[in-house]
Amino acid sequence: MRIVADLHVHSKYARATSPNNDLDGLARGAKLKGIDAIATGDFTHPAYFNEIKMRLAGKDEGTGLYAHEGVRFILSTEISLIYSSKLGSKRMHHLVLAPSLEIAAQINDALGKRGNLASDGRPILGLSSPEFADVLFGISPDIMIIPAHAWTPWFSVFGSMSGVDTMEEAFESNAKKIFAIETGLSSDPAMNWTLSMLDKYSLVSNSDAHSLDKLGREANVFELQEPSYTAIRDAIRTRKGFVKTYEFYPEEGKYHYDGHRDCNVRWSPSETKSHGGICTVCRKPVTVGVLNRVAALADRKPGFRPEGAVPFQYVVPLRTIISGVLGKGEATNSVALEHDRMVRYFGSEFAVFESDENRIRLAATPEIADAITKVKSGNIRWLPGYDGVFGELVLDNKDMTKGASDRKQTSLGDF
Repeated sequence: MRIVADLHVHSKYARATSPNNDLDGLARGAKLKGIDAIATGDFTHPAYFNEIKMRLAGKDEGTGLYAHEGVRFILSTEISLIYSSKLGSKRMHHLVLAPSLEIAAQINDALGKRGNLASDGRPILGLSSPEFADVLFGISPDIMIIPAHAWTPWFSVFGSMSGVDTMEEAFESNAKKIFAIETGLSSDPAMNWTLSMLDKYSLVSNSDAHSLDKLGREANVFELQEPSYTAIRDAIRTRKGFVKTYEFYPEEGKYHYDGHRDCNVRWSPSETKSHGGICTVCRKPVTVGVLNRVAALADRKPGFRPEGAVPFQYVVPLRTIISGVLGKGEATNSVALEHDRMVRYFGSEFAVFESDENRIRLAATPEIADAITKVKSGNIRWLPGYDGVFGELVLDNKDMTKGASDRKQTSLGDF
C-alpha cells in the first residue's frame, strides 16, 4: 500500500498558526493534498492532547496510526531546546514521533517536569539534546527523534548558528540512536548527499505547516504491506519501502541564500565571500543561509548520489503556480477557484504532479498546464529565499529579475 505521509505540522496551539489547524481541519487539508498519514503536531500541549485523546482514542487498532475523517494520524510534536554546553549556547528544534497515546502521555509527563508545556504548541525547554534523548529513549526505544529543518540558521542541528558540525557533537553518545534528519524547505536531498557523514541517516521531508494550504509542501512516500507506526519507522530507518520524498525547490525556502531582509540584500555564497560576510547597507554580518552552510561542510562535489539514497521529486504548491500564472495573490478568489477546480478533477494536489502532460492539458488552461509542465521538468527560475523571505517563482524567463537563480533540473530518475 502506498502511503504519502507528512510527519511534521503544527496545531492551532502553536504561535503564528491558523485556528483551522485542528484534527478536523488537518484531515480536511490532508485529503485535498493527497496525504494519507498526517502528523497531529503539538501533542505536548495539554489542551490539544486532551482533544487528541478524546477524538482519537480507540481508533488505532493497535497500529499506532489513528483513523479520523478519512485519514490516519501519527502522534508528533516539535520541541525547541535552548541550552548552554561546552561548545557554547545551543538552539535546536527536534521532531518527536510517538508510537501510542500511552507513550505520548509519558513523554508529556516527563517533559512537563522540565518546562511549561502549555506555553506554546512548540514548547521551549532548557534540556540539552543528549539529555532530551536520554529522557525520551528512556521512556521507549520506539520513539523517533528527528532533528527538524536541520540546516536553517537559527534553530537546527547544522545551521550556521548552531555551533556544531556533526551529530556526535549535537547528541554525544545518543547520536547512534538517531537515524534520520529532516532536510527542511531550504535544502534538498541532493545538497545533503554532498556530505559523506550523512550517508547513514535517512532524509525525511515534511511541511512544517502552520496553515492548511501549506500541508504537504514536502512529504514522504512509502510502500508498506500494512500502514502502521512501526512500518513507517522501519521504512525510514532501513529505507526499504521508502519510495521517495516530495521536495520544495530549495531556492523557494526562506533561508536558502545569505542576506539581510531589512536591507534587501540577497547574496549567493560567492557574493557573501566577496563582501567578507558584511552587509553593504548596515555593515553588520549577514545571515548565512543553508546553501552556504552545506557547502562549508561538504566533502563531495554536487551531483554525487550515495548508494541506497532515497529518490526525490520536486513539487511547487499548486496555489503558488496558479498565482504566478494569473498574477494574483495566493489567497484571492480567482486562485482559489482554479485550484479547487483542478483538485476536484484530479482528486488531490499530489495527483496533479503524478499525472502525465496530456491529462494535465485536458484539465488546465494552456498557461497553467505550461507552468505545471515547467515545474515538473525543472525548467523554472527562482529569486532564492533569504533571511526569512521565501523565494519567488519566475515562470516567464523574459521577465527575469536580477539575482534570479537558474534551475536546470534533470529527471527524477537521475537521483
